[in-house]
Amino acid sequence: MQTPYDIVVIGAGPAGLSFASSMLDVNVRVLLLERADLAEISHPKADGREIALTHLSLKILKKLGVWDLVDQTEVSPLKEAKVFDGDSPSLLNFKSDNAAIEALGYLVPNYQIRQALYHKVSKAENITIQANTLVEDVIQLENSAEVVLASGEHIETKLVVAADSRFSSIRRKVGIPTLMKDFSKVMIVTKMMHEKSHENIALECFDYGKTLALLPMIGNASSIVLTVKTNESQALLDMNEKEFNQFVTDAFKAELGVMTQSGERHSYPLVATHAQTFFAKRFALIGDAAVGMHPVTAHGFNLGLRGQDILANLIKEALVHGQDIGSNALLKLYEKKHINLTRLMFFGTNGIVALFTNDAPMVKQVRKMVLKFAENFPPIKYLIANHLTEAKHNNFAPFEKILKKLPF
Repeated sequence: MQTPYDIVVIGAGPAGLSFASSMLDVNVRVLLLERADLAEISHPKADGREIALTHLSLKILKKLGVWDLVDQTEVSPLKEAKVFDGDSPSLLNFKSDNAAIEALGYLVPNYQIRQALYHKVSKAENITIQANTLVEDVIQLENSAEVVLASGEHIETKLVVAADSRFSSIRRKVGIPTLMKDFSKVMIVTKMMHEKSHENIALECFDYGKTLALLPMIGNASSIVLTVKTNESQALLDMNEKEFNQFVTDAFKAELGVMTQSGERHSYPLVATHAQTFFAKRFALIGDAAVGMHPVTAHGFNLGLRGQDILANLIKEALVHGQDIGSNALLKLYEKKHINLTRLMFFGTNGIVALFTNDAPMVKQVRKMVLKFAENFPPIKYLIANHLTEAKHNNFAPFEKILKKLPF
């Protein structure tokens, strides 16, 4: 049995690192376990993914002292967002000036956030990072838990926090059931240059047969996101650069002029997950291990950051009052504060995807009606904008009360 830790975190991705950052200068000993090499954690490579940070997420990163470690020359403000339905004139438009905020959100490369979080955590005296480590099991006892490593070692702790992806193996071994939605789609992302300015406007086009998105980066560059059926994805990945450039230029109707690929093409299968509970005895889920979102609403990292912040604050409060940081009461309160919003986002996002990727003639008409209604009914538009930006993140408390009565 190794020397006991107060908290063992499984997974050193964005959620695990964020939670570890929240434990800096707190009177707890934290062990962060990661199966990848230390080089992969400390110097993450660009993976094509751009994170659209909400105002709440920005506030949390600033509180953690992480935001100043992000290369600000790679941060792009999102001033406006437009949602289109196929080739119809239906449009839903959000502008930052309408919401009395500087920007709807801020676009930051995923690797930049991970790098900044690692840099912060690696300097902490109370946090130990152990890479190349595979967790085999968690043994839940009354007053502690034991983390069993593949090497045969046992580590005693008061609380285990799982942040090991939406396909969390330890979540399954602990016995937490999870809803899973396989969209049978692949997201292809890459960076592209274009002749005309994007004016810091994000575009989302639910075209027939595929979904196109443009996320404005610094200068005349954008992150292009193509969502296609799995059996069509390889053809796009195999296109030579000239063919791909023409395909994307045509897909956006040359509105930004000729588009030229300037980054690698990356692909990710689209599978969404939602754990039916966020805790078990001496065990909590955060990040994608709790809820893995479809990226259409760009809320995956934001929900993970919010969740770890809630758990971290409850732990700090328990320490002040000399309470057990791994108690069922604390973990149940964490779930209560977080799970209803994640359900709203998970099922709402999946509903949007189902509606706007169904090309049946009758559904197309419904899509147009939904966009028209949302665009021309200010209260609904305000609620959607606030929910996406999290400029006033408490405004959705009434929705959470409604969700408590729903049978899922």
